[in-house]
Amino acid sequence: MATDPRDVPVNLDYAASTPLRPEAVAAQAAYDASPIAGANPNSLHTLGRRAATALEGARRSVARSLGARVRPGEVVFTGGGTEANHLALMGLAEGARDRDRGRTRVIVSAIEHDSILDNLPSLRARGFTVDTVRPRRCGSVDPAELEALLADDVALVSIMLANNETGAVQPVRELAARAHARGALFHTDAIQGYLHIPFDVDDLGVDALSLAGHKVGGPVACGALYLRSRTPLRPQVLGGGQEAGRRAGTQDVRAAVALAAVADALAPGVEEDRERLAALSDRLYGRLCSHPAIEATVGDWAAVDRLPGIVSVTVGGHETEELVLQLDAAGFEVSGGSACSSGSLDASHVLLAMGIPRDRALGSLRISFDDRVDPADLDRFADALTGLAG
Repeated sequence: MATDPRDVPVNLDYAASTPLRPEAVAAQAAYDASPIAGANPNSLHTLGRRAATALEGARRSVARSLGARVRPGEVVFTGGGTEANHLALMGLAEGARDRDRGRTRVIVSAIEHDSILDNLPSLRARGFTVDTVRPRRCGSVDPAELEALLADDVALVSIMLANNETGAVQPVRELAARAHARGALFHTDAIQGYLHIPFDVDDLGVDALSLAGHKVGGPVACGALYLRSRTPLRPQVLGGGQEAGRRAGTQDVRAAVALAAVADALAPGVEEDRERLAALSDRLYGRLCSHPAIEATVGDWAAVDRLPGIVSVTVGGHETEELVLQLDAAGFEVSGGSACSSGSLDASHVLLAMGIPRDRALGSLRISFDDRVDPADLDRFADALTGLAG
């Protein structure tokens, strides 16, 4: 029995996860129908070698999407963005300390995703001290604030490319340059920004960068870590030597070829898509913030460098849970921030770190979409939210 389109809610929570793109669906179907389906790419027989060829082709595609000079061997496939962040944070910190025993400090920003912040106790248990740099009110980290924390004992700095709640884009190029000037490694969590804003890892100057397939229309539980050649890394998963010894475990070729298909499809048009989505985001911000109870979390949204498909607001006099449920009943799916923390009734750590009062932060909403959004749906959503705001 066919589903009535009127019964399908409008998904405006793409920053949490995105529907599979046709390219990913087709790539997975082709893999499933091929003789290599289920074959181990580390086996020496014919099917294993063919699976390895498919895996290396996927690695080349992901490498191309990260920059013209990125080598396929600098791409490490992982089981998702969380694993990529864990490998980067723990592996680079320990790798830097292995190279220089005096490097015992790690710096992160206060607005990182939980997949970074929740690993900090483990870092401390391994003998590292951790310092946190707070953002400006607009949501971005001031390079001068990082500079004040840097010293010759810093092993690693990890600051995200773009925030997953507010969309604020960070000045990663300058942050990485300042870290490198003091001999520290630099990692950026680009999970929210990958294939949404144009960048080249060589231009950013980072040593490592995390990405995840399900944020761009690829499969869930599929990610990758860009690791610049000769960057010291202590592996965190042992037991097989796959991924050149950097991440053990039989690779998921099916997921890798689907991610590669999305990368091949989206990478050439990132700038064009950004311009279109920026215009739609600006229009939605303008409509929502014309209501006296609704404010942009980043302040003057028109002046902030931000991801084009994330609109982040607070609604005075309302709580996030109430708004999410009311909007769901009206046919719109949004969130209060990171979906990984959606069960929490407390205010977002990101918004609190930006200096937004707790009572205001408790009424936050994140509206997110990509190039597949229907502009008419955004207009209908604006009508619904401004009506609920009173």
